[in-house]
Amino acid sequence: MAACDLFSIGHSNLSAERFLAMLQSAGVNVVADVRSTSYSRFCPWFSQKPLAAALGAAGINYAAMGDALGGRPRDDTLYRDDVADYEAMATVPDYIIGLERLIEAAAHARLCLMCAEREPLDCHRCLLVARSLAERGVAVGHILHDGSVEAHAATEQRLLAIDEKADQHACDLFATGQRQRLAAAYRRRARTVGYRRKRSVPRNTTGR
Repeated sequence: MAACDLFSIGHSNLSAERFLAMLQSAGVNVVADVRSTSYSRFCPWFSQKPLAAALGAAGINYAAMGDALGGRPRDDTLYRDDVADYEAMATVPDYIIGLERLIEAAAHARLCLMCAEREPLDCHRCLLVARSLAERGVAVGHILHDGSVEAHAATEQRLLAIDEKADQHACDLFATGQRQRLAAAYRRRARTVGYRRKRSVPRNTTGR
């Protein structure tokens, strides 16, 4: 298992039993729920109340942190062309405070971030939160659905490979440097998979 300071996991459509087994295999004793809405229509056992109860019965504490660390901001200024702007979100004071709380908790517990998406690169827990943690020297391990743990550094290498394949005109690594290339890959991926808000359609008041 990859050495890490904390984990992340996406519940997707896992059974409750399989989900708990994966957490227990990693030694997790605290789950930090970073969903903006702690509710699942298709897998109701992952809604907040039944999830907290199931975790508690297994000796795992539950913490709702979606208000500070969720991927669906309420502030209109944190959207770019109606897509959540992770880079802007990472500078918000409430987000930074939430991140510091997370780091402090992880120093005293075996903590795992939880969101919904199966693939880390499809989720803000990786593209926003784990990136912020890595920049602060925190080692994150993503629990994948086969039960293996992928170090965030390896996830970043997958991100670069996907980005290079998708964008043949992306800047050359030798020209821009690894850090700049990675930042651009994060930006493009976030624009592709980030939360896209739905604009309300104005009601027709003319009768036509």
